[in-house]
Amino acid sequence: MYWKKLSHVEINNRVEAALKQNVNYRETPLLGIPGSFLDEEEFYPDAPFLEDSPFLATLIANPNHIGCHTYTGDKGEPFFQGTQKLEVEVIKTCAEQIFGGEENAQDGYIAPGGTEANIEAMWIYRNFFIKEHGAKVDEIALVYSQDSHYSMPKGANILNIQSIILNVEEFSREIIQEDLESKISSAKKNGVKHFIVIQNMATTMFGSVDDIDRITNYFVDHNLDFKLHIDAAFGGFIYPFTARDENYSFKNKHISSVTLDGHKMLQTPYGTGIFIARKGLMEYVETEEAKYVHGKDYTICGSRSGANAVTVWMTLMIHGSNGWTVKMEHLLDKTSRVCSKLDKMNVKYFRNPDVNIITIRSECISDKLAKKYHLIPDNSEGNTKWWKIVVMQHVKQGFLDAFVADLKAERTVNK
Repeated sequence: MYWKKLSHVEINNRVEAALKQNVNYRETPLLGIPGSFLDEEEFYPDAPFLEDSPFLATLIANPNHIGCHTYTGDKGEPFFQGTQKLEVEVIKTCAEQIFGGEENAQDGYIAPGGTEANIEAMWIYRNFFIKEHGAKVDEIALVYSQDSHYSMPKGANILNIQSIILNVEEFSREIIQEDLESKISSAKKNGVKHFIVIQNMATTMFGSVDDIDRITNYFVDHNLDFKLHIDAAFGGFIYPFTARDENYSFKNKHISSVTLDGHKMLQTPYGTGIFIARKGLMEYVETEEAKYVHGKDYTICGSRSGANAVTVWMTLMIHGSNGWTVKMEHLLDKTSRVCSKLDKMNVKYFRNPDVNIITIRSECISDKLAKKYHLIPDNSEGNTKWWKIVVMQHVKQGFLDAFVADLKAERTVNK
């Protein structure tokens, strides 16, 4: 896991060079493109601050990254090839350096968010089973735990495939093996022959990481036809740096695709989800009807901002792999410090030791205190059982110390 850190000057120069490889709306006779630069009344191109702000400069230049450029290469839209190359570099860095993939063995793109990236995977595998195995839609099922992100039922609804939702143990948040076996056995009896399996690298509420070996071993041992997708929307930019778990990488032959989300741990703007899949899969979602698009389209969203891809590239390059590892380890240290104080107060909570999420049992904290510090409930409509703390970069140590002091005072009074 290594990529070089670049200086601000090197990053500015790379982005400037990429923009020069793109067409310029102001200088090129682009009569056929249904797009343009941003409105000059509000976004004027000669603003002096743009010289030192490559992301804003790219945003105003307004490149369209429609398509999947790791898949089509130079056959894609020729107008924005400069910034598209930076997106390809982002996908390679994430796939090969963070997730241990072989060189040039993965495809992917910057999506509008982790939700689309997860649904993209479901879409690919549904079509794969239909095209390669002649499967009917009602013979395909999506398998995920009750702690999985809501994009799973959303995707199942959109794609008209059934969901098999696995129960988890209350305090360990592990998938209950008996529930897995019972529900898969029942699905087989009801005609399901193909399974799209989702495993979580840090769930949204708990930061829990599914036991990937136990689940995949079950499907392999029972000779079940399945494709495995990893939802690493939260954990993708922390867990690989803190756990170094090769089971959750492309070195695991069962993993076919991964979702990451830049706008969480990576601190990039909203709209920077990342989808990565092994080569040979994107073709199952090729939109043949997009004949006017060079290279056609393979994504759900279609047109998307090239500026978002550039900001992911910039963030990865300004830190380098070593710098990013140190940053994530610092967050873990802060998280562990809070947990040690909770332990002394006998507060019940869940935490994966390689993730920066602490989820506290509701009986250990008042609603008033939880709301004072803007903790997130597992159920916003009432009957809350858990409150979540996420130790992000903006969470100062003083905020955490104040929370711990208030919780200690509250528990002392209630004894």
